[in-house]
Amino acid sequence: MSNSLFLPENMNGFRMHFVGIKGTGMAALVEICAARGAVITGSDVEERFYTDEILERLGIKPLPFSKDNIGGNGSPLPDIVVYSSAYKLDVNPDLIQACEQGVKCVLYTEALGAVSAASYSVGICGVHGKTTVTGMSGTLINSLGLPAQILAGSAVKSFGGSCTLTAGHKYFVAETCEYQRHFMSFHPQKIVLTSVESDHEDYYPTYGDILDAFVDYICLLPEGGTVIYCSDDKGACEAVENARLQRNDIKFIPYGEYAPGDYGIVFGKIDDGKQYFSLNGFDAEFAVRIPGHHEVLDAAAAIALSVELLKTERTSCDGAGTSGESCMSGEGSYGGSGAISEGVVTVADISKLQTALLSFEGAKRRSEIIGKTGNCIFVDDYGHHPTAVKTTLSGFRSFYRDYVMIVDFMSHTYTRTAALLEDFASAFGDADEVILHKIYPSAREVYSGGVNGKILFARTSAHHNNVKYFEEVMDAESYVKERLSQPLPEGKKGYLFITMGAGDNWKLGKALFDELNVRE
Repeated sequence: MSNSLFLPENMNGFRMHFVGIKGTGMAALVEICAARGAVITGSDVEERFYTDEILERLGIKPLPFSKDNIGGNGSPLPDIVVYSSAYKLDVNPDLIQACEQGVKCVLYTEALGAVSAASYSVGICGVHGKTTVTGMSGTLINSLGLPAQILAGSAVKSFGGSCTLTAGHKYFVAETCEYQRHFMSFHPQKIVLTSVESDHEDYYPTYGDILDAFVDYICLLPEGGTVIYCSDDKGACEAVENARLQRNDIKFIPYGEYAPGDYGIVFGKIDDGKQYFSLNGFDAEFAVRIPGHHEVLDAAAAIALSVELLKTERTSCDGAGTSGESCMSGEGSYGGSGAISEGVVTVADISKLQTALLSFEGAKRRSEIIGKTGNCIFVDDYGHHPTAVKTTLSGFRSFYRDYVMIVDFMSHTYTRTAALLEDFASAFGDADEVILHKIYPSAREVYSGGVNGKILFARTSAHHNNVKYFEEVMDAESYVKERLSQPLPEGKKGYLFITMGAGDNWKLGKALFDELNVRE
């Protein structure tokens, strides 16, 4: 990020124009800046996205791309233009005009970094789980009454269907992305690291390349900064060990089933749509409503971050928005079994965390239950990496053992599919049936190999005995409709139909649910 980029903490009257404003991250940043007082305009394509609703709530109507958006018709020039990496400075008319008028143009990631520099900021990172951990963390942090802004990579139900949550901006917690090292623009005081493994092969050809990026991100922390990391993830542990060699001043806090310390997990029962667990440092039981071993890991990360921020708030006593009372250990301090019993966290705090965690219902396209009609439950999930596919399906199987699970998967990017072909092919073991399609391409990649959807189908069929292929997503509609109308096998109570991937196959699940729901 350019050292000259500055965004004021108080943005009252600060004019910003967003090019590609309907993007999930862009719309979230719009919410953050609007809450700080910025005057915002933006442009994008005409197609309607779920982010249109978010923008409408802010009174923002996206404009078509045009040079007139920058100072046209007598309107004042923006103070800054923020643009998505999907658009180019020498191609998009808004950006061309802004450059000609001398208006500073910055990438979304650079603007996000500038916002983070104005607060005590936390970056949530990792190949998997970023959005869920951010959503959970925001829900928990808000329950504790901390003055924080949260930015997630998707709409979160407990954020009122928004990507952001604002209750002040002393603290800023944001999902930060490793692709093209975008997170290197961020200014973290704390980092949560969920996982590291090969991904984005178009940019990180080897595992070592992506590992180095996470190590460099950790090393952005100031002296005495904190990393909360998943000790169950081999890559996260490796990143931590490599960073520790360079920075012995950083505090490393593990969480996970095998983690020493307060945030070690003990898994409990699965009952009535809830997964129970406890943590070593707490004499309390927690539960999540979202299925999967990995969701408990995400919950532990969120609890760890919330508690560590609470300790930061209550021990700072610097007068910056922290009451004298909140700095006192006082009566009612938590009598847990671990180091948490330092007296900063109270019994009431733990109760708030338990309630808030149980209220968390996920984020859009993250194990999202679209609805139930008849004996069919429709789910949509963004999982587009073999590890995410496998762990998510395992979680749903644990919650829905007596359902027939049909998974419609659309792989995203040729480079990822080619690099992880056999991992993808063997990831569907918990599904009763798998439906595959052509690969959903990305404009960002250049691929000259021979892997395509049919090859993925052939390799998956070698691991799974019930795989179907439909080149186009909606070609499968009549088949799935007929499939869901068939009598259930003995002992099964319904169908679980899951659309999965970063492509547009979510449209199939929505169309089927809408039609069957109306029919019912």
